[in-house]
Amino acid sequence: MYFKRDISVEVRLFQKSFKNQKRTIKLILGANLVGIAAIMQAAGGFLPGIGYLISPLATAPILICSMFSIPFGFMSYLLTIMMLFMLQPAELMVFPLTTGLLGLGVGASFSVFRKRLSIISAGAISLLLGIMSLLYLFRFPILGPAFSGSFSILAAGGIFVFAFFYSWLWVEMALFLFKRLKVFR
Repeated sequence: MYFKRDISVEVRLFQKSFKNQKRTIKLILGANLVGIAAIMQAAGGFLPGIGYLISPLATAPILICSMFSIPFGFMSYLLTIMMLFMLQPAELMVFPLTTGLLGLGVGASFSVFRKRLSIISAGAISLLLGIMSLLYLFRFPILGPAFSGSFSILAAGGIFVFAFFYSWLWVEMALFLFKRLKVFR
């Protein structure tokens, strides 16, 4: 079955070769990916309209860093938050709990889980928790006026379905990107 297929073998080979790289190369790669993630996330504030289409792509650099190693991904996640604090403070509520958290969750789940369904579910749960905390804990209207401040099972189910499909999209995109990365082989 498609969802029960083992997909983390290539990622584990990349992780082993990444560990053998010099620390300088790791830091340069991380700095470049952090810069790309911060610029993509800040694009929503700098370029209204088209920037909101670019902003979700900030997941990719965090996801790639997390796929290399979990501490490397967490470091890039925190550094991107710090860069956003300087570039576009308005994105400080959105990135840590949606875009960045999804990249961190999916990337880290490649190291922890082996099956596609587990990886997708881990990303979906991290995104669901981020969106729900923005909506109901911080009262930040990330989904607009369609979802009120009161908790609803129907709304939570709809957010989970969206998070699952969005996480699935990012898992497939990550595998596509990872197959194209021949830098560390």
